Amino acid sequence: MEKNRPCIILEQPGTRYYCACGKSGTQPHCDGSHKGSGLHPWKVEIETEKKVAICTCGISKKLPFCDGAHKTLG
Repeated sequence: MEKNRPCIILEQPGTRYYCACGKSGTQPHCDGSHKGSGLHPWKVEIETEKKVAICTCGISKKLPFCDGAHKTLG
């Protein structure tokens, strides 16, 4: 996964946990690597199958989703 570009994936309905620490080996999904860091994954309910763009730069105002904020980075 390339840093500062969204991770675009097709998600199925259900509960998803997206990584907030950047250490997960299953990016963009959480694998528990945050334990002890004080950070917690973003819990999202996906209602219908859809493509989602998950933020990897960390500055989106719609976390865990991308809002294009990475375009302002140098």
